[in-house]
Amino acid sequence: MERETTVPSQRAPRRARQEAGPADRTGRPRAATPGVRDRARYWVDRTVVRGVTALVAWLALACLALVAPVSALLVWTDARSPDTLQGKAATIWRTVGQTLRLGGEVGPPLRIALSVFLALVSLLYVSTLVGLVTTAITDRLAELERGQTTVVERGHTVVLGWSEQTPTVVAELLAAHAQRRRGAVVVLADRDKTEMERELRDALPPRARVRLLCRRGRPADPAALARVTPAAAEAVLVLPPDGPGADAQVIRVLLALRAAVGEACPVRVVAAVLDGARLPTARLAAGPGAVVLDVDELAARLLVQCVLEPGLALVLEDLLDFAGAELHTLRPPGLAGRRYGELSAACPDACAVGIVRADGTPHLNPPPDTELAPGDALVVLAEDHRATVLPPAPAPVRVPPPAHVPPPARASAPVQVPAPTAVPAPTAAPAPAPTPAPVPALVSVAKALPRRVLVLGWNRRGARVVEGLARCGVTAVRGDGVRTPAEPEAYDRVIVLAGPEDGPGAPEVPGGPEFSGDPDGSGGPGRSGGPGGTEGFGAPADPGEPADPDGRTLVALLHLRARERESGRAVPAVAELTDARNRPLAPAGPRTDLLVTGRLAALLMAQVSQNDRLAAAFDVLFAPTGDGVRVRLRPAADFVRPGTAASFAEVVAAAARHGASAVGYRPHGSARPRLNPPKGAVRVWSARDVLIVVGAA
Repeated sequence: MERETTVPSQRAPRRARQEAGPADRTGRPRAATPGVRDRARYWVDRTVVRGVTALVAWLALACLALVAPVSALLVWTDARSPDTLQGKAATIWRTVGQTLRLGGEVGPPLRIALSVFLALVSLLYVSTLVGLVTTAITDRLAELERGQTTVVERGHTVVLGWSEQTPTVVAELLAAHAQRRRGAVVVLADRDKTEMERELRDALPPRARVRLLCRRGRPADPAALARVTPAAAEAVLVLPPDGPGADAQVIRVLLALRAAVGEACPVRVVAAVLDGARLPTARLAAGPGAVVLDVDELAARLLVQCVLEPGLALVLEDLLDFAGAELHTLRPPGLAGRRYGELSAACPDACAVGIVRADGTPHLNPPPDTELAPGDALVVLAEDHRATVLPPAPAPVRVPPPAHVPPPARASAPVQVPAPTAVPAPTAAPAPAPTPAPVPALVSVAKALPRRVLVLGWNRRGARVVEGLARCGVTAVRGDGVRTPAEPEAYDRVIVLAGPEDGPGAPEVPGGPEFSGDPDGSGGPGRSGGPGGTEGFGAPADPGEPADPDGRTLVALLHLRARERESGRAVPAVAELTDARNRPLAPAGPRTDLLVTGRLAALLMAQVSQNDRLAAAFDVLFAPTGDGVRVRLRPAADFVRPGTAASFAEVVAAAARHGASAVGYRPHGSARPRLNPPKGAVRVWSARDVLIVVGAA
């Protein structure tokens, strides 16, 4: 089959030939003649290339060409100008000299030449001085823009390294410093200073006297560390960066920090590692007294606790951030010798949680008769540790000594009979206090614990989550990727782990094996990502994981929501996220907890950096045991009769009688908890209200 084609003409259009100019002898069009504008631009380019001398000379000639005619016109149009030509010339020269700062002296040629010379020297001096000052100011501004200046602060908090959780940590530190109405937060990272300030601008609290300073440099470089004066800081936080080798970088930064501040510098150091195998090395590098957190272990513990206590995710986040009530340690004078029960009932604007001994050992929710020794501190949940005032100890009641009784009179002595006196009428006895209604006992943890949990997805924390569930007597069943089985409601809970869509360790058999500490059912170690992966702060580290590890979590939640609509039954679920920005996108149901593990780890680092005595308390509070002291959610009906109007102080007392420390409640119909509410506020308690307590099983 033939196709007809049209060959375009090889001759240029007439208009194009005209623009190209006439042809030369060879028939080729000549180049277009450059115009005046092109010639002037070319001349300026050649003049600039010659150097400063030629440029100054041409600038002087151009100024004279403009100033001299205009000065002559001014003199000629002035009625007060001299009449003679010599006088007019002298006036014109004086005007030109004043305009160009050349002195404008008149008289003999030598005098004019000397005045011009002095004017040129003055001009050269002023120009050089202005140039030097301008260069110095420009260099200083450029140095400030690069973040190369030294920070002169005391009592500030230093954040070393940059990761996705740096804005969270900085925001919490700024909030903590804003409570004290002073201080500064300094960030040192190998990142552009302007970009860091732009990302952290939203973290600045409004109308707070807190300074945020960003400096650029390698945190592992002792010279760069010296610019943020870590030896004078109150606390130093070392964040694991995003990317491979994060834990090795943390160890190098800790070694550099010790080299910069010395071995015996009393600086509070808080660091975090992603792989628990690097934890001993990081603690050795940090030195004694430092706190090094295992992010994977912390995330696994929090996931297990959220599985055991549905609805706990928001409580943990409110407990760890500085926006509201948080844990504080109080050590006012006269605390020794008092009992925990008395202090718990006497706190007017705080909820007592436990005590910390002088050696740092925490005792959360101790018995009411526990006596505080010298050096002990009271752990409370309060808005601000400065605003919390404990009442003084009650004065001891002094019993007066018995009155002296005279000896009985002898028999021979006459008996004196006193005159009868009016007997006072007996006063009515006070009415007995109403006996409180019997309160049902706490629900047993064994009845509330789930028995079988469906695990969807897998990452390097999966084995620790399964081990934690096994210690609590819960059996974990591995699901098939993001696809839920035919009946997810056959399980008591569903947990979704963040990670890649089809990463290593994904089972091939739907439903997977039941296991207890053996993730793949083969008796060997789990198939999660090993140490040294490409993890971020709280992100999975499986090889080949996508840029967004939350994609699988969102897909799994979509499947769960679809199954809930089909079956009409919602199964409590816990979904792990690595980015807080994906929380609004998650199709979570009313019984789904969204746990941003990286954010919680960052919040915990900020809390410990402000009070290192809380590190051991949080370790006990997040212990991986089912019967230990931890945050628990209990029906309010276990402590107060439904429909009864009672203050929160009365509920705290009722919880204390049952061996628990009440710290807040979650009203029916609301997802947000209310920690440390006003104790004097009276409300009617519903059967569906939830009380937040700290206690054991």
